[in-house]
Amino acid sequence: MDRFTEILGRLSSAGVRFLVIGVGGVNYYATRKHVLFNTEDCDLFLPPDPENLLASWSVLEPLGFEMTSHGEPLEIPLDLWLAERVVERQAVVRALGPEDLRLDLTMTMKGFRFEELWDARRTFAIEGYEIPVAPLSRIVESKRAAARDKDLLFFVTHEETLKELLGEDDA
Repeated sequence: MDRFTEILGRLSSAGVRFLVIGVGGVNYYATRKHVLFNTEDCDLFLPPDPENLLASWSVLEPLGFEMTSHGEPLEIPLDLWLAERVVERQAVVRALGPEDLRLDLTMTMKGFRFEELWDARRTFAIEGYEIPVAPLSRIVESKRAAARDKDLLFFVTHEETLKELLGEDDA
């Protein structure tokens, strides 16, 4: 089990609602083919709910994660008032942890709302943890819509594998 899965499992076990998206999400589908895509972080899509965001911080902070947004540390205490401000601004929170682990907590995903993806999520059971992941087709659709250089490079580099994974996911 990788370190990301352990942390995601702890979040899930604590009742935090999130979906793994981005390349980290693709990797949960790809493991069936024994393929893993390189990524330096794990992107988590959270509902715009301050209490849920605060719950995520309550799990991550004791594990040694430091929260930042726009390159600045979030002010202490990490409380409901602060979570409400982050949700209002739909700011991305970067959680930097031990061993250079990085989680990006976001309340936006290009083209989708959280609840529609939550209802369509796929849950991967790994070593006793349940990891909720956005549907693969929606992850790919969102990355295509974002059209960032790094996403376009990912598609060009892994086009055949993604087609194969998408075909299996639809089956």
